[in-house]
Amino acid sequence: MSTAPARADTATRDPRRKPFAWPFTTPLYVGSALNPINSSIIATAMVPIATDLNVSIGSTAVLVSSLYLASAVAQPTAGKLAEVLGPRRIFLSGIVLVLLGGTTGGFGQNLAMLTAARVLIGIGTSAAFPCAMVMIRRRAEDAAMDAPPGGVLGGLAIAGMATAAVGPPIGGLLVGAAGWRLAFLINLPVTAMALVMTLRWLPKDPPLDRTDRSFRAVADRIDLLGILGFATSMTALVVFLMGLPDPEWIAFAVFVVAAAPTVWWELRRSAPFFDFRGLAANGALARTYLRQALTLLGVYSVMYGMTQWLEAAHGFSEVQAGLLLLPMGAVSALLSHPLARRNLVRGPLLAAALSMLGGSAGIMLLTSAIPAIVIVLVSLAFGVTSAATTVGNQTALYLAAPPDQIGTASGLFRTFGYLGTITSSVIGGIVFRDGASDQGLHFLGLVLVLAGTAVLLLTALDRRLMGRKKHGATDDVPDHPDTPTDTAHAAMTPRKENHA
Repeated sequence: MSTAPARADTATRDPRRKPFAWPFTTPLYVGSALNPINSSIIATAMVPIATDLNVSIGSTAVLVSSLYLASAVAQPTAGKLAEVLGPRRIFLSGIVLVLLGGTTGGFGQNLAMLTAARVLIGIGTSAAFPCAMVMIRRRAEDAAMDAPPGGVLGGLAIAGMATAAVGPPIGGLLVGAAGWRLAFLINLPVTAMALVMTLRWLPKDPPLDRTDRSFRAVADRIDLLGILGFATSMTALVVFLMGLPDPEWIAFAVFVVAAAPTVWWELRRSAPFFDFRGLAANGALARTYLRQALTLLGVYSVMYGMTQWLEAAHGFSEVQAGLLLLPMGAVSALLSHPLARRNLVRGPLLAAALSMLGGSAGIMLLTSAIPAIVIVLVSLAFGVTSAATTVGNQTALYLAAPPDQIGTASGLFRTFGYLGTITSSVIGGIVFRDGASDQGLHFLGLVLVLAGTAVLLLTALDRRLMGRKKHGATDDVPDHPDTPTDTAHAAMTPRKENHA
């Protein structure tokens, strides 16, 4: 029995022997699941919270928006800190913040405490994905792997999308069995487990030089002023978007006032937090961000908009509406891993665009009199969209991002996804402003057809994606996740950007 931990530790510390053994990947998957499950699990607890704290149901919406806002700002920040201070350190710090947030929320006595808890959870869970991408990239380089570790990236995709889909049913069971506080307290055992696994299995970061430990040195290396400017601009932008269709013009003014000097500052720095010049030069990365935002706009418009319509126009209960959309999450989880193991990019992205177009056209044909099975079939198209876009864009991100900026790039990848998610709620509020009617659903479908068309054009006309075949790699040739190969890497990553 004593040899098992020793073997696990050896596999973790010797990346060339077995770079992505389960002791290394398990804590990364657990940590990456915390953000999506906390994003969705709160949905079933909002009504009991309002009743118990004697506040309006509408006021509890801050518990959703606060986590989205904190996550949108914290994701790239955590990625930058991971690049500079070490991914394991930031990963552990995030777990501790989630533990603190879960405790604060579980014993909170008012809405302000619960909001503070959600902010802590949002910041803490945001560290997992960018830190995981930094550790995976460095691990692959240590093992002399040129191709992306598809199986590992697929695991991250499942941890993200699958847990988001099962969040509401899990939340319903927890809240129904033990009350709304368990929606916060569930973080305690999960984070405790993640903390132990991280300390035991993930390799330690190199020690920091004494000259790099001072606040001034760290602030300069992470571009603290750039982070603060980005945080202010992003916060104001998200507040403005969340206020639509009744715009918060003050928030928009703050965004403009904060964004202008931030852009000026970042353009002058040699190593900026948000590299505008690098992003403008790296078209593959910019298109990956845009595709992710537009596709998640579609997926979350269906998850939230379709749920409202099912309840209001079709007469289903909240539980029934959630169960009808559950197969969409199941399809997403089942497709993610086999697609990711093949290191595919263009194929999944085309499938995501086409399935989004097909599903959106189907939404335009739905009525309140249509059988439930037809609604499930339409939603399944977006299950394909969810899996294909997560896998394709995540692999494209791995290939297009400069290796030394993979943490910040991964955080921005998630930030653009949050912008798509937030925009989906804005669109839902506009089309269902007078009630969740068939007409509103059809207009939502039209908007998603336009978004799907944009995604299709961004994919089909992307010469970088088509250029993979010129280097001898195709989307039909699998790459073993632990086998070094340079075909996918050479086709997607420009030499100049790799050495940026």
